[in-house]
Amino acid sequence: MNGAGPRAPGEAVTAWRPQRVPGIAEVLHARFVRHRYPLHAHSTWTVLIVDDGAVRYDLDRRPHGTEEAPVTLLPPGVAHDGRAAGGSGFRKRVLYLDPAALDPGAAGTGGLVGPAVDRPGVADPVLRRRLDELHRALVVPGEELHAESRLALVAERLARHLDPAVGPGRAPADDLAGRLRDLLDTRLVDGVTLAEAGRLLHAHPGHLVRTFSRRFGLPPHRYLDARRVERARSLLLEGTPPAATAAAVGFHDQAHLHRRFVRLVGVTPGRYARSGPAVR
Repeated sequence: MNGAGPRAPGEAVTAWRPQRVPGIAEVLHARFVRHRYPLHAHSTWTVLIVDDGAVRYDLDRRPHGTEEAPVTLLPPGVAHDGRAAGGSGFRKRVLYLDPAALDPGAAGTGGLVGPAVDRPGVADPVLRRRLDELHRALVVPGEELHAESRLALVAERLARHLDPAVGPGRAPADDLAGRLRDLLDTRLVDGVTLAEAGRLLHAHPGHLVRTFSRRFGLPPHRYLDARRVERARSLLLEGTPPAATAAAVGFHDQAHLHRRFVRLVGVTPGRYARSGPAVR
């Protein structure tokens, strides 16, 4: 199956950014049958519940499935993919949470990422119910305070699951791969060649690629594509036209954005921008 092809019958995507619910970068409700997510990484926490069917995915090169637990939590900066576990596809609801939503008192999320990589499935029926209530509140006009309250309960329960004392942390952020990721993040729009990155980080370009891929599970160029698409999603939901979005996030042109966007998200940028409910 090729996720870049036409959408299968019954496939649908609804995405939006709740303007008055701090901590939620994006909400995504989708049904997919044929779409396969290639390896990519987010700058946010991904909180996933599946309402129908099941999803198989590799996280940090380890296979998992949403059948393991009612809630799936994917950490920022760690490569993962995704595809339907069966021929009938799956229906999911996803929250993309700002890192500070789960770790408000810390400068980074390094202490929380390790446990999330080790245990992405959260066997917590109460959390599953609260996530369902949060998603329902997010689509109702005037329920922003309700949604914010539900988010606080969700974040509290997720933080308990991510207790850094339970599992080992990831590698420190000041290693070579981490410094290259920081460089890519700061040069999101302009980009950076491997030769330039090698000069700035005092490393051979080939060593940079191997080190980055070993640490994050995907090569630097795919990481950059995923981060640009992530930023494009945000701009599209704010009403920025696809052509302007392409230029704003660093893609060569609208066609370049279109190819990368469909490959990662499973829908065209224009359809994605129009997918949200009337209420934001």
